[in-house]
Amino acid sequence: MISEDIRHQAAQCRHYAMCKIDYLGTGLCASGAEHQYVSHFPQGRMDLCDALARNVVPITEGLVEIAETCNLCGICDRQCHFITGMRPVEVMKALKKHVREWLEQGNVPVAPPADADLERLREIVGGQWATNDPAILMTYANDPFPLAGPRMPRFVVLPGNRDEIAAVVRYANDHGIAYAVRGNGGSVFGFVFTDGLVLDMHRMKGITIDAENWTALVEPGVTSFELQQAAVKQGFRVNTAEPAATVCGNIVCTGLFSTWSNAYGVNADTFVDMEFLSRDGEVFRLSDPTAPNVFCYEHQPTSSPGICTRAFVRLHPMTDDEAGMLVPFTAFDEAVSFVQDLSRRRIGLALGVLGGHYLSTFMAPTASLALQLQSTLSETLGMRYAVFLVGDRFAREAVRSMRPAVIDAELFRMLLLGLPNLAEGAWQDLVSGMDGDEPAYELLLRPEIRPVLEAILRPAPETLASAVDEDLRDFYTQLYTRPEMTDMVWLNMFRILSSRMSRHKHMFAFLVYVPMDRPALIRSICDRLRQIADAQGLENDFGFLTPLDLGKRGILEYDYYIDHQNPDDAERIRRAAADFEPYLEEISVTIKGVKWLKNIFSQGCARKEAFLYT
Repeated sequence: MISEDIRHQAAQCRHYAMCKIDYLGTGLCASGAEHQYVSHFPQGRMDLCDALARNVVPITEGLVEIAETCNLCGICDRQCHFITGMRPVEVMKALKKHVREWLEQGNVPVAPPADADLERLREIVGGQWATNDPAILMTYANDPFPLAGPRMPRFVVLPGNRDEIAAVVRYANDHGIAYAVRGNGGSVFGFVFTDGLVLDMHRMKGITIDAENWTALVEPGVTSFELQQAAVKQGFRVNTAEPAATVCGNIVCTGLFSTWSNAYGVNADTFVDMEFLSRDGEVFRLSDPTAPNVFCYEHQPTSSPGICTRAFVRLHPMTDDEAGMLVPFTAFDEAVSFVQDLSRRRIGLALGVLGGHYLSTFMAPTASLALQLQSTLSETLGMRYAVFLVGDRFAREAVRSMRPAVIDAELFRMLLLGLPNLAEGAWQDLVSGMDGDEPAYELLLRPEIRPVLEAILRPAPETLASAVDEDLRDFYTQLYTRPEMTDMVWLNMFRILSSRMSRHKHMFAFLVYVPMDRPALIRSICDRLRQIADAQGLENDFGFLTPLDLGKRGILEYDYYIDHQNPDDAERIRRAAADFEPYLEEISVTIKGVKWLKNIFSQGCARKEAFLYT
C-alpha cells in the first residue's frame, strides 16, 4: 500500500519539468536520460505513485520497468528541494516497494493491447519510441491546472527528426487521429492534452551556433537552459523563457519574454526565421514568400501555423564587465517611473521591477526563510520593491549617480550567503542606532556600514546551508561555493530560481502588456486582480514588471496561488475567473497598449507592434 502522506507528496508535483535538465550540475536521472519518456523522470514517477494510490492505472509492463530502473540515486531530492522544498526520493522508494511487493505476490503486469496503428507508428520512429502503455500515457494526461480534467492519450510518440514528425502527422491525418505537441513533457495550464496522439519532442536536441551571424539553429526538444549553455560557451546569450521550457514551443505559444526583453525585445524580435510542418504535413519557412503570415495579430483564439521543427534564434554578445544591481524602493509608482527612465535612457540590458515576495522567494532556499525575509525586506527595511538591472560598468555608474542606495554584486553576495542572519534581524540594532529620516534600507546600505554588516551576517556557503535539512547541508555548501550561484547575471540568464515561485503552491500567473508611462493604471490593474483574489480567499501578490521598447510598453505579472489538489481552491479559482476574465478582456480592447497574454496564445511569432500599437 502507498500511504496517504506519500500520495499527497507525489500529487504536489508542479510539472515544471526541472528534473529533466541538469541545472545544478548534479547529473540527470539515469532512467529518464535513457528512456526519455516523461514517465521515466521523477516528474512522471510522482504522477504514477499518485495514480497507483488512487487505482487510476494498473501495474503494466512499462510501469514495472519504470519502477525497476530507478536506482534511488537521490538526484531528484537535491534538484526538487532546491526548487520546491520537496524530497521526492521517498516517493520513488514507495513506488519501487509497491511494485516489488505486488510482483512478489505472483501478480502479472498488464500488457498493452495490440494495436495496428501503434505498429505503423513504430515503423516510422522505431520500436521503443512509440507506446500505448497506460502507465506512460497517464503521465501525459494531466497537469496542475485545476480547471482542466485529465485526458488520456491513445499513443505517445517521440520522433527523432523532422521527417519522422512529418510521417507521423500524415499518418494521423489519414487515419483520423487527433494529435497534440509537447515540448519538454511539462504543462501547467491545461493546453496540450488530447485523446489521440501526443508528439513529445524530447529526443530532438540539436543546437548549431552560427557565431558569425549571431544566430542559433534550435530543434524543438531544446530547452532554454540547454540553449543558454551552448550560447554562453561562444560568448553570447539568448533571451529565453523558463529553463525547462522548450525554446521553439515558447516562441510559438506566447513569444519569449524576460527581463532581457528590455534590450532584446519579445515575440518576432527574438528570432530571424522558423521552420514549420503544416497540418497537412508540408514543410515551410517563415521566410518563404508563400508562407502564412504569422507576424500579424488577431484578437481572437487562433491556432498555431503548425509544428515548429526548427527555429533560428537571435544571439546577443556579452561584455566582460557586466554585473547585476538592485535598487530598493518603498513606493510602487516611484519604482515604475525609475525603471521606465532607465529604459528610455538605454541604461542597462536586463531591467525589471520585482516585488518583495518575488525577491525573497528567489533568494531563500526554503519557504519558511522566504517568509521571514519578505517581512524583513518589506516591513522592517521598507524595501517593498526593487528595480533589478544588469549592465556594464557605465550603466552601473549611471545608476549610482541617480540613486545612491543600491545593492551591487558584492553586497548581493554578502546578503545571500548571510540570508539566515539577515532574515532573523541580527542587524536591527545597528540600524536603530542611526539618525536620519530615510527608509531603513538606505541606512543599512551606506558604504561605511558594509564591514560591520558583513561581521554581523557572517556570509558563507555554510551560513546559507544552515537553513536547509541537515542531510542536505553539505550539498548546499558545495553548491554555493560556486560563484555563479551568487551572480545576479548568471542567475538571471539561466533563470533557475524562477520555478521557486511555485514552491508552496501552484502559481496561476496573469501576464499583461501595459503602457509604462501610466504607473497609476498598472497599479489599478494589480489592485483589481488583488480584490478579485481576496474576495475568493486566494493567495496573491505582485510579481514583476519589465519595460520594453525604450520604456514605451512593459509586461506585468500578477500571481494567484492555489493548492491544485484542493477542490476548494479549484472552485475559488473558477469563481474568480468569472470576474478576472471579463475584466482583462475589456481592458485589452479598450485601453491602448494593454493586452492580456491569453489573447496572444499561439500567436507568439507575431510582431509586438501588431498587438501593442493598434
